[in-house]
Amino acid sequence: MGIFVIYWVIAVLLFVIGIVQVIIKAVNNQPVKSGLKLIIASVVMLVIGAGACAVILSNLKIGH
Repeated sequence: MGIFVIYWVIAVLLFVIGIVQVIIKAVNNQPVKSGLKLIIASVVMLVIGAGACAVILSNLKIGH
């Protein structure tokens, strides 16, 4: 269960770091490609993680 928490923390950190990089580099008129890559990676992790959680939760028999 702890690995799921670590996974979500990493996804959030990638997203926040990517947003900060995009903002800082946009202000300085530098290419923002590396920040966009981090944002895309975090969104992919979000989709995969949400799918994995849905599969895990769909297999639980709660109350029935």
